[in-house]
Formats: sequence, C-alpha cells, structure tokens
Amino acid sequence: MDSKSTHTKNKWYRPIVRLFILSSLTFLATTIILAILLSFINPNLTMLMVIKRHSTNEQGGGERIRKNWVSIENISPNAVLAVCAAEDGKFMEHNGFDWEAIKKAMKNNKKGKKLRGASTISQQTAKNLFLWPKRSWVRKGLEAYFTFLIETFWSKKRIMEVYLNVAEFGKGIYGVEKASQIYYKKSAKQLTRHESAMLATVLPFPSKRNPAKPSSYMFRYQNTILRNMNGLGRIDLENKAQSTNKNKRNK
Repeated sequence: MDSKSTHTKNKWYRPIVRLFILSSLTFLATTIILAILLSFINPNLTMLMVIKRHSTNEQGGGERIRKNWVSIENISPNAVLAVCAAEDGKFMEHNGFDWEAIKKAMKNNKKGKKLRGASTISQQTAKNLFLWPKRSWVRKGLEAYFTFLIETFWSKKRIMEVYLNVAEFGKGIYGVEKASQIYYKKSAKQLTRHESAMLATVLPFPSKRNPAKPSSYMFRYQNTILRNMNGLGRIDLENKAQSTNKNKRNK
C-alpha cells in the first residue's frame, strides 16, 4: 500500500474515531453528573413511568401515573425489610451485584429454567430510573454501568429511598406511599409486617397482582417473605457494617 492510499484511509478514519471518543466522553460526563444530582434531587419521572404511560396510551388505555414521593424516614422499616426479604437479602452486603445469585441464574438458564431474584435492588433501581423494561444485552450492559454509578455516588439509604418511591406496585401505581394509600388507606409509615410482605409479593408482576385481592399464591409467597424477614432480623440503612455482620450471624 503506497503512502497516498494510507493517507487517504487515515483521513477517512480519524473523524470517526474522534467522534466516537467525543461521544463516549460526553456520555460518561453526562451520566456521572446526572447520577450525582440524583443523589440528592428526587426524580419526578423515571424511564419506566414514561415508557409504560406511552405504551398504554398507544393501546388506548390512557393509564395515568399515580405516585407520592416520601422520604425514607416516612416509610415503615417493615417495608424496607420486606423488599429486601423478597428481592435482595444481601442488599447491605453487596456493591450492587449479587454474584452468587447471578451464577445460579446462569446455571439454571442453561438448564432451561429461570431463577427470579438475580437482579439486586440496586440494579432494579438503575433500570427503573434510567432504562427501558425490555430485556436485551445492551440494556443489561447499561444497567450494570448505571448500577455502578449509583453504588458509587449514592448511599444505601438513598438507593432504598429511590427504589421504594419508583417501584411499580400496580398498574400506574408507583411508590410504596401511593400503594399503601390505595390498598390499605394509610401512609407507608404505618405499614405492618404482614401488609409490607403482601406489597412485596406484587413487585415481580405489578400489572397482574393486586394486594387488595390476593391469590392463594400471593398468600403463600407472603408467608415465605415473612420467614425471610425473620431471618434477616432488621435492615440498618445507616450502618452497612452493622447490618452485614448481623445478617451473617443469622445465616
């Protein structure tokens, strides 16, 4: 290849490389700044809310978004314990990823089975807040990236606060406060252990489950969550080391 053709190739190639580098740096800077801002600014909407609202509008459903943001101090510790018992028993121990659960899920998927629970509360928060619900390798990669960001810039307390305020607990019902008002006619701060456990049964399939009219499966799952709650003991969002040590003693 002569020098002229090499020069022509480089001339064509360099702008693409520069564009890629600039785009990557812009994406990194923007997402890092966004993650830092959301560590103290409460999100009014999430990608999950926007996408589901758009989807129901296209189908003629017109499903409205119902939500009420409350601080973690105004949410019952029973609710915190229940979602950990149902979704992420190692929430206070890991740094965003439960590698043991991921390995089990991969092993079961190879056998044609599915293991629910491989995604941590941190991963679910990242997905609900920044991404779309449909599974793909691109989404999983971005989910890992945003999970790393919130675990880096947020406290465990903040992750739990955002999760409990953006998680879907029914069709168009977001956040434990609005769910508590609709299903139990009380604030999230007043939720009992049994009520919290029943709300947690909804999380895997919020559009198909109703705590006000629980199925026999939901009652059985509620009992499982209650047993897991007893095993966890308590979740101390202020003290990661204390919660971790306590959970290890309960194993």
